[in-house]
Amino acid sequence: MARISRLNKYLPASTTALVMFDALNGYLHPADPKKVQFLAERNILPNMQRLMAGARKVGMNAFYPSGAHAPDGSDTVARLTDTDMDLGAGGGVDKPIAPRFHKGSKDSEIAPEIAPVAGDVIVPKHRWNSFFQTDLDLQFRVRGIDTIIICGGSTDVGIASTVFAARDLDYGIVVVKDCCYSARGNNNEFFMERVFPRMGRVMTVDQTVALMQP
Repeated sequence: MARISRLNKYLPASTTALVMFDALNGYLHPADPKKVQFLAERNILPNMQRLMAGARKVGMNAFYPSGAHAPDGSDTVARLTDTDMDLGAGGGVDKPIAPRFHKGSKDSEIAPEIAPVAGDVIVPKHRWNSFFQTDLDLQFRVRGIDTIIICGGSTDVGIASTVFAARDLDYGIVVVKDCCYSARGNNNEFFMERVFPRMGRVMTVDQTVALMQP
């Protein structure tokens, strides 16, 4: 019951982690003008900056699970799917889904507006789930962290996969809905309204920052 009390009343920096999921240049500074407009209309990067400013103010550490895929594709498995990542044609043998950005590229670097500082932790990952074969769970547990605040994208891919894993690892969860995004139809709204409320709490930036404490 202690974790429920903490989630209802406050988010102390000593036991809470800010998880900046795939906060990379390629996603937050996309080359596609339509994606630029999509993010701008939802104020995603400024909202993430406000969330981070709140965390910094109370001394909360940030963790950056970040795609670190090998340029030669050696850590990627070709799989048959009905569609490509954007639910269009693709996913077959002739056009399997592959990572969009690769380790060492400018796109794979963390966006400078929300860059890590001393005490933050970058967690290279090779799958959607931030906990899968990474040391993220270890990094949390050695610090006594029992609750995560998560933001980033895409909601229906890495955010969902990570939240499911966090739930099964018994972490308290806050999903910051105006800092998450998916360009695939109503997928973002579906997860925020129908899935995540059963796994943790879904809050705005303002609501989350208001609960942060040193």
